[in-house]
Amino acid sequence: MFLRSTNRRKDGKDHRYFSVVENRRLPGGKTAQRTVLYLGEINDQQQIAWRKTLDVFDEAEQRFTSLSLFPDDRELPADSIDSVQVRLSGLELRRPRIFGNCWLACELWRQLALDEFWQQRLPEGREAVSWEKVLRLLVVNRLLDPGSEFRVHRQWYVNSAMDELMGTGFEVAEKDRLYRCLDQVLEHKQELFVYLKQKWADLFGADFEVLLYDLTSTYFEGEIEQNPKAKRGYSRDGRPDCVQLVIALVVTPDGFPLAYEVMNGNTADSATLRDFVKKIETTHGKARRVWVMDRGIPSEAILKEMREPERQTSYLVGMLKGRINQHEKKWLDLSWQKVRDSVEVKLYPHEGELYVLAKSSGRQAKEIAMRRKRLARLLRKLRAMRRSLPQRDQLLLRIGAAKKEAGRAFGFVKIRLPNKDQEVTRATFTFTRTRRSSNLLSSAMDTICCAAISLAKTRRCCGPAMCS
Repeated sequence: MFLRSTNRRKDGKDHRYFSVVENRRLPGGKTAQRTVLYLGEINDQQQIAWRKTLDVFDEAEQRFTSLSLFPDDRELPADSIDSVQVRLSGLELRRPRIFGNCWLACELWRQLALDEFWQQRLPEGREAVSWEKVLRLLVVNRLLDPGSEFRVHRQWYVNSAMDELMGTGFEVAEKDRLYRCLDQVLEHKQELFVYLKQKWADLFGADFEVLLYDLTSTYFEGEIEQNPKAKRGYSRDGRPDCVQLVIALVVTPDGFPLAYEVMNGNTADSATLRDFVKKIETTHGKARRVWVMDRGIPSEAILKEMREPERQTSYLVGMLKGRINQHEKKWLDLSWQKVRDSVEVKLYPHEGELYVLAKSSGRQAKEIAMRRKRLARLLRKLRAMRRSLPQRDQLLLRIGAAKKEAGRAFGFVKIRLPNKDQEVTRATFTFTRTRRSSNLLSSAMDTICCAAISLAKTRRCCGPAMCS
């Protein structure tokens, strides 16, 4: 990095601008320059704008003295006191570090009083650095530049100003200390949830009446013998060959996580909701809440428990497709109600529940555009195959990959392949579109409407207000 000076003459006056520039080597041996930091103008006519002060430590007096800085090619003003000239060409920028965002993250930590919270629960012991500072370092890293503990140890900490902000040395970022920190925090997990929930309510007036519940999974490539929760189960990542963990999460509509739990990898979705509802009610009380879930999460027995009057709990969930036919005829005679510009619904109360049938023209148009895009991409790939005419085995592999990417759009193309004993030529390898563009549009509309009906008409909620 180096300091660059730019001169510009405007209105008969000279203006000098300074910036910090770095050289970056590009492929092919070329070098590009990038401005890292703009320092501003040094103006000869406005001395106040370019008089800078610097605190210099006087070893003889054992104190700091403030000196005014001036470029070496300028004469010192007669009224300047305690001044020094600086040779700008000799300035170098060494070990630049990130400061602003780190300072803001540490300030948020203090504003939320998390330093006091953890100092009470993680008291200082024989360790050289308090666990509160180690945890603050990990949290700031997750907020600004998420990475592993090893990356914090080897790279991120030395490139940030966290040592100055926390008043610590490199011992706070030792890898073993970073790994052990999460074990210290785990036993206080529930207290942290309650504390942050109350802070969120105090700062933003959150009421936590609507909660979104969902599950995901993460898999491991290996035996993971020392983790008893790592088991094989339904893989959402398409890796049934790997052991995994199931993670359940409860968040508010604003995205604030209220609770989470890490469970065995073979845990069924329907076996998780009951414990989570009890945990939320035990921690935050039995207030009126609406749980929003996918249709595969709750069982009918759990929904029956949630409908009990003393629970004061409502839910919005999709019903299984097998029960759609029981109510389909009753919805046909109902009229559509417009709740948004592109959303219409039908409301059907039945046995203490409100069923909502919805359709969205905006979603329908999006699905049609997606299908057309996939079909156009598929046709381009098939034309490229006819131009290159690969071997038959290679052709089948390429068609299989194109079919997987095209999805349902592959059904709109009819392909004729050569037999085993035939050579791949333009005559033996042909394809045609089975329907015209208009047919594609109408078919896509029919498919989207059916999909919207099969999903939306099984929605249950606590009342018409939820639908708007």
